[in-house]
Amino acid sequence: MVIASGRSKRHVDAVADRLIKQLKDDGTPARAAEGRENCDWVLIDAGDVIVHVFRPEIRALYNLEKMWSVESIGTADEQALTGDER
Repeated sequence: MVIASGRSKRHVDAVADRLIKQLKDDGTPARAAEGRENCDWVLIDAGDVIVHVFRPEIRALYNLEKMWSVESIGTADEQALTGDER
């Protein structure tokens, strides 16, 4: 998974467009691209890699980095084992 930011909706769209074109030129076209109509958050399925391109406010709102961090995984596993909901 790759998480990136663009400065504005136009920048997010440009980053997504460039990546989709580069994948096609490299012979591995994107399987899907979602969110380009609004460009707050564009998700590009590049096969083995998923790319998320966010506007900064949307990236902060969803905070995918925290969801996928080792700390949050360890805490959830620990809570499940101990029944502790801290």
